[in-house]
Amino acid sequence: MRPSAVLLVAAAAALGGCVATERPDATRASSAPVEEAARLRALRSARVWHEPSRPIASADLGANPEGPGAFRVDEDVSCTFRLHPSVGWTVKFDCATASGEDVKVKYGHNSVEVFGEVAATRLLSALGFGADRMYVVRSVKCRGCPLHPYPKIPVLDAVRENPDREVTFEMAVIERKLPGRPIRGPESTGWAWYELDRIDPAAGGSSRAEVDALRLMGVFLEHWDNKASNQRLVCLDEGSSGPGCAQPFAYLQDVGQTFGPRAVDLDGWSRARIWADASTCRVDMKDLPYQGATFGEAHISEAGRRFLGDLLRQLSHAQIVALFEGARFPAYLRQSERGRNLESWAAAFEDRVRQIVDRPPCPPLQ
Repeated sequence: MRPSAVLLVAAAAALGGCVATERPDATRASSAPVEEAARLRALRSARVWHEPSRPIASADLGANPEGPGAFRVDEDVSCTFRLHPSVGWTVKFDCATASGEDVKVKYGHNSVEVFGEVAATRLLSALGFGADRMYVVRSVKCRGCPLHPYPKIPVLDAVRENPDREVTFEMAVIERKLPGRPIRGPESTGWAWYELDRIDPAAGGSSRAEVDALRLMGVFLEHWDNKASNQRLVCLDEGSSGPGCAQPFAYLQDVGQTFGPRAVDLDGWSRARIWADASTCRVDMKDLPYQGATFGEAHISEAGRRFLGDLLRQLSHAQIVALFEGARFPAYLRQSERGRNLESWAAAFEDRVRQIVDRPPCPPLQ
């Protein structure tokens, strides 16, 4: 057998574990209605906002998330490559740390999510919306990694991985999901924006003001890659494992494609208006890629406008500059010359806040 054939056989064997846990189609089909009913029940009583753990005015938007196992910004993290297929086009890989925890690493000066997702998650978390935890580190030293891992085509990574090699990634971030048990539907663990109308305060879900604040926050960030799998529904109950959930929580899970129509795109973000129709407080993302995807259009209530405006206006200019500096926006390889200036990003941010705050009240909803 040729060496190349041997490698492909080994790759196929390595990938066997990735598909072994798939359920037979018949089993999947029979359980789909049950899963979907459980997801919709959870979504009906889901919260989308909680009181931030730290006052917004004192949040350090330039720092990594706090908590057990947090990584420092000056840390060199060592880990061992884990072969695992993935979706999406961002270059990334799974890696096991010394403690045995599997984490996702995104890397590269040319990878927009290395920058945009850090800023977006820090902002969402500071304001009280859910977010994954993204850690900026000095480097990731990956044992066994291919030189350029890319799990979209895992068979190539299987061929190229080398247990005797250590690859260092200097522009990298480490991702951890928000803690919580995923609430799975037949297609994904997510939700589409048009489904937010299902949330019912009478069932324990968030108020209309909180839901509208989340919608407006999506527009503020220009979260245009918002297919259902890029939002997440989790159960926050400690130790919960049954079909029910007392504390379902809905949040924006994959927010790397934000801050402009091309992502981390200062000129585009600066030009885009918050309101599609300011007189009626209508919002949409029709001018963005995928024509807004699952977002559609919505009319924001006055309570929702004020709710988000009151959160955003607590941020100081220094905090906003720190947000973009900590996310290393000037280092993005495709950044415009103007985008390398942190004050320009802060000015665009503050202009979008003014569009929400400094305007007449939104008219009553019909």
